[in-house]
Amino acid sequence: MSQIVSEGTKPAAQCLEARKISFRYGKREPWIIQNVDFCVRQGTCVGLSAPSGTGKSTLAMLLAGYLAPEEGEILLNGMPLPKKGICPVQLIYQHPEQAVNPRWRLRKVLEEGGRLQETLLTSLGIERAWLERYPRELSGGELQRFCVARALMSNAAFLICDEISTMLDVITQAQIWRVVCSEAEKRNMGIVVITHNHQLARRLCSRVYGELSGLHF
Repeated sequence: MSQIVSEGTKPAAQCLEARKISFRYGKREPWIIQNVDFCVRQGTCVGLSAPSGTGKSTLAMLLAGYLAPEEGEILLNGMPLPKKGICPVQLIYQHPEQAVNPRWRLRKVLEEGGRLQETLLTSLGIERAWLERYPRELSGGELQRFCVARALMSNAAFLICDEISTMLDVITQAQIWRVVCSEAEKRNMGIVVITHNHQLARRLCSRVYGELSGLHF
C-alpha cells in the first residue's frame, strides 16, 4: 500500500485523519504502509475494499491507536488520539475471540464500553442469560454481537469495522449491519468499512476505495 486518497480534499472539523503515515514491523522489515493520507468525517461511511496483504488491517489498527506510525501522525479533529480513557475511535475485529478477555464474563466485557444499554442489547439479539457466560461458551456470531455492542456503548465518534461480518451467517450479518448503520446515523458517527465484499461495501458506503494503478486507493 503506497498511498490512500483522502475522503474529501480538505479535512472537516470533525475528522479522523491519517497524515503521511508509514508503518513497518521493524527497521529492517519492508514497509506495510507508506506515505498514506486518509480522512473520514463524522456522518460518513467510507469503504476500503482491496486484496489481502495491502495493509488494510494495519491501517485499521493505526487509525484506532493500537499501533503507532513510524512516520506521520494520526489525528482526531486535528489533535493526537487520547492516551487515557475510552478512545473515541473504536475498532471492531473480524475475529471477536481475539478482542475479549477469555477470563471475563461477558457482562464485564460489555462494561468496558460503559453502562449497559438494554435497547441496544435487544436490537443486537443479545440474550440476558449470555451476560453471565464466558466467551468460550458463545458462538462466533453471538460473541461478535457483544463486540459491536461494546464499541457502540463507548459513545465513540468513529468506528473502524475490519471484516466484522465475514465469518457470520447471512442473517447475523444483516442484523449487525442494520444496528451499526442505524446507530451511526443517530449519533452522526464516522465509519470505515474494511471488507473483501465489494457489494457490501457499495451498499453501505458513500465512497469505496479499492486498488487502482500504482497501488493507489
